[in-house]
Amino acid sequence: MFNSPLPSANDLPSAGKLLRSTVAALLVAVGLLITVVMPSEYAVDPTGLGRALGLQQMGEIKIALANEALAETLAPAPAVAVAVAAAPSVAPAAMTTPPAISSTPASAATTPATVDPAKTNKMTVSLKPGEGREIKLEMVKGANVRYEWTVAGGTVNYDTHGEPYDGKKGYFHSYSKGKQVNRDSGDFTALFDGTHGWFWRNRSDAPVTISLATSGEYSNVKQ
Repeated sequence: MFNSPLPSANDLPSAGKLLRSTVAALLVAVGLLITVVMPSEYAVDPTGLGRALGLQQMGEIKIALANEALAETLAPAPAVAVAVAAAPSVAPAAMTTPPAISSTPASAATTPATVDPAKTNKMTVSLKPGEGREIKLEMVKGANVRYEWTVAGGTVNYDTHGEPYDGKKGYFHSYSKGKQVNRDSGDFTALFDGTHGWFWRNRSDAPVTISLATSGEYSNVKQ
């Protein structure tokens, strides 16, 4: 049986050579970590070489798949459908007893008893230069009036408005207004109980006469 000869001291690597080999192996490992492992496993590419080699795309796919698997694992169980299906059982119980108020007539709510029957009036107003006058109709809330007025001899400024019975002093609601007008027609619905109508002022240098025709739900005419 042959025995291998022991190596001499000269055949053994020196400490410096071992150190250089260790450093070289470490550098190679670090290089592989940065250029191969990190791009392909974690989609991290500090050098840009991983993207050029297609390794970073591989890492991005792996991370996306891992995130999807984690999301499916953490997703709650679909228990909402069970809760929704049980809800309709409450509705039939509420319909077992018909509402007692169904037999009550609704006519009183649809037609206010205080609305006055339709009336029709025609009247005239003469205005001197600079003079102003008004005609008002006493109406309840919800009453409607149609009207038409014309001016003979010139034009006037006007304001169609209403004033509530219990309103603050000086308060009024304007339905329409105009300047240098010789006629107007239309209708309005009272927004509150009060007086509703027209104010005219003659801003010309000659007298004018206004002819007004009204038809609708009002109780009295005030001039």
